[in-house]
Amino acid sequence: MVNLTGFETKGKRWYVINTYSGHEGKVKQNLLSRAVSMGMDNRIFNIEVPEEKVIELKDGKRTEKTKKIFPGYVLVEMILDDESWHVVRNTPGVTSFVGAGTKPIPLSPREVKKILKRASSRKARIEFDYKIGDEVKINSGPFQDFTGKIIEVSPERGKVKVSVSIFGRNTPVELEFGQINKA
Repeated sequence: MVNLTGFETKGKRWYVINTYSGHEGKVKQNLLSRAVSMGMDNRIFNIEVPEEKVIELKDGKRTEKTKKIFPGYVLVEMILDDESWHVVRNTPGVTSFVGAGTKPIPLSPREVKKILKRASSRKARIEFDYKIGDEVKINSGPFQDFTGKIIEVSPERGKVKVSVSIFGRNTPVELEFGQINKA
């Protein structure tokens, strides 16, 4: 057992635990039931597996998925002491706490707020598998069936600039992600 004497244990804080990748949901359920069955629900409060909605654009097709923001990690809001550390650390699927050596380091309130805000966002983030220099074919709009090279990518806006040869001149054209396919 780790001696937690001297740790900041006065109040509840958020800690990050490392899990086997793909077992985050199972660890959350196991930890919730262990906290209740072992009488630790007064020291282990919230368990989060941060996820976000993502729109993937591949070959002109849009698919919305839910992805883990930090695969292999789970956030736990708890009051850290020897007993609560032992319950979390010995939960099946948990490999360790994140910290320096054996000392768990709590997240700052700012970090927690940022992570939970990202996870609770209703707006899907767009994942784009194209990069500057890729040859693309335009599949809709006034430049349909033209080909060109990507010269700029703006994922936050969901747009790209493509250099298209129009009347023998290279012209930059701004398009939405869904308007292009790999050439």
